[in-house]
Amino acid sequence: MKNHWTIWIVAAAAAAVLIAVALVPSPGSRPGSQSHAGQAQSAFDRPEGASEFRPSYHITPGKNWMNDPQRPILLDGVWHYYYLYNAGYPKENGTEWYHLTSTDLVHWKEEGVAITKYKNGLGDIETGSAVVDHDNSAGFGKGAVIAVMTQQDQGIQRQSLFYSTDHGYSFTAYAENPVMENPGEPDWRDPKIIRDEAHGQWVMALAEGSKIGMYTSPDLKNWHYASGIERKGLGVLECPDLFQLDLDGDPAKRTWVLAASANGSEEGFTTGVAYWTGEWDGTRFTPSDGPHQWLDAGSDFYAAVTWDDPRLTESQRMSSRHAIGWMNNWQYARQLPTQDWHGGADSIVRDIRLETIAGKPTLVSSPTTAMKALEGPAATTGERRLTPDGAGQLPVPEGGAYRLDVTLERTAQDDGSVARIELGSDGGTFATVGYDFATESAFISRESDAAATGKAELSPDYRASRRAVSPARDGKVELSIFVDYSSVEVFINGGEKTMTSLVFPTAGTPNIKAVTAGGTLTLKSFSSRQLAATH
Repeated sequence: MKNHWTIWIVAAAAAAVLIAVALVPSPGSRPGSQSHAGQAQSAFDRPEGASEFRPSYHITPGKNWMNDPQRPILLDGVWHYYYLYNAGYPKENGTEWYHLTSTDLVHWKEEGVAITKYKNGLGDIETGSAVVDHDNSAGFGKGAVIAVMTQQDQGIQRQSLFYSTDHGYSFTAYAENPVMENPGEPDWRDPKIIRDEAHGQWVMALAEGSKIGMYTSPDLKNWHYASGIERKGLGVLECPDLFQLDLDGDPAKRTWVLAASANGSEEGFTTGVAYWTGEWDGTRFTPSDGPHQWLDAGSDFYAAVTWDDPRLTESQRMSSRHAIGWMNNWQYARQLPTQDWHGGADSIVRDIRLETIAGKPTLVSSPTTAMKALEGPAATTGERRLTPDGAGQLPVPEGGAYRLDVTLERTAQDDGSVARIELGSDGGTFATVGYDFATESAFISRESDAAATGKAELSPDYRASRRAVSPARDGKVELSIFVDYSSVEVFINGGEKTMTSLVFPTAGTPNIKAVTAGGTLTLKSFSSRQLAATH
């Protein structure tokens, strides 16, 4: 299938690399997004013609629709990543697997549709997972890529197998599909497969309404039900994941994690990724005592997948793994103001670890280390007092793709509680990221952005502020804020908590304000860095 948008792999050095112009089919751009006529394009410029909300360093489709990420695989030093894509949106339904490749999980090259919908009589191509069959257990050859995913036809969800013998660039449907026939369940989807070497088997986690079904197989074609784990109060579960990490980096505390995308409305939350820690014995996952936790506290982090790097040692792989999520929310996914593409975007790739926080195993996130290659020089300020009138002039990066690092403090001389970092332009504030020392929580709000103020029918979930509890450390709070034209990702206290949110700025010259909601606080440090384009 013809590529809709060419992404060039850019070897981005921090401040000064020239980037080739990619084609994006939409007019109009935000200030700072284009170079002047006759000048060389800088690494920090988006392609000529980038539309108003087009991200600079996040994955989006060139046009049409995207949603769920599919877990990347590594072959000969190249990551192969797929996401669900609908070329017929909004007139047609049904998704297929769109293929991207990367060597660093930051710069991506488009490869086109790898698995096409409606070709084998079983429906469209929905969420699943791909694995590399190193030992030829499925019989398609050593090193074949085996993808098992949900196909849906006339409302019936089944699991099918496709295989690739050319490193994941093209796939063939298995002649005996489906490999798993629906037993009569309305929700029976999103198979996530891992290799369980300790028990010599493949393991699948499958979303079955409010239950995660666990299945095992010797060959990826014949699957046997092993057990199920019921998780009430979270709506219809989707996109499960099962993996191991060493708690606090200690191999003696190796812990299994089961995750699933879920609905937190009963908790005053929205949709997100819930997870449980526990043990897997080859047949059953047994969760530890305690309720689920959320991988991200924002409105727009869903359908996440995690994976490790097979080139690393076992100790390294068990200390940290990668994660990426879909930045959107089904409550308003089809109501957003983008014109040339739909479905939001993917988050940046994160590195996640399992650490003891407040006495319990907790997934902690940080931007993947390759993101450093995108950073321009830092503009910084010294310590200053925060008041309701602000902290004076702060360095504002050009354009709409940048990183802010903020340290806030409440000293003995301060009488304030709430600090607000207002991201905006002369057209108004589009997002506020802040911290409330009284409730020990960070927050993000976007009730005044272009989507919230321009669409009366927009879901109330869009205008709701989100909070994440993360106590100050020695009176200080650290916020790392990644902004990219239509998104904000916040890492709180070194990634102890994260919040991810789509935002849609109003036009105008960018500005950043740091203020309090009353009284005084201390802005201990502030830095801003422009981030280079990756497409």
